[in-house]
Amino acid sequence: MPENTATIPDTPLFDRAGSIRGYRLNKMAMALSQPANRDAFKADEDAYLTRFGLSNEEKAAVKSRDWHEMVRLGGNLFFILKIAAVDPTPITQIGAAQAGMSHEDFLYERLGKKRHG
Repeated sequence: MPENTATIPDTPLFDRAGSIRGYRLNKMAMALSQPANRDAFKADEDAYLTRFGLSNEEKAAVKSRDWHEMVRLGGNLFFILKIAAVDPTPITQIGAAQAGMSHEDFLYERLGKKRHG
């Protein structure tokens, strides 16, 4: 019988309940595929997030670019990467946040990059 991933510590489970919980967040992020929406997001992030009915908790996660929290709130990583593309944020920075590591440690430990200095 497969192990229940809900029992793995610090691993958000993206299941039907997570999908429903993250619907507004994912819809907002997917809309960033359109140039007009990216412009609106950059011009007034608060208004853009409000337009999609995000909760205060969801807004705070997006505004602070807390990738781990967005996933915890039901964000699908493939959708919230659209937010990263607006800034732009390197995908390795998101990977580091998901792993709970500094960006430099992530590059060194997970990708085998040499340390600077």
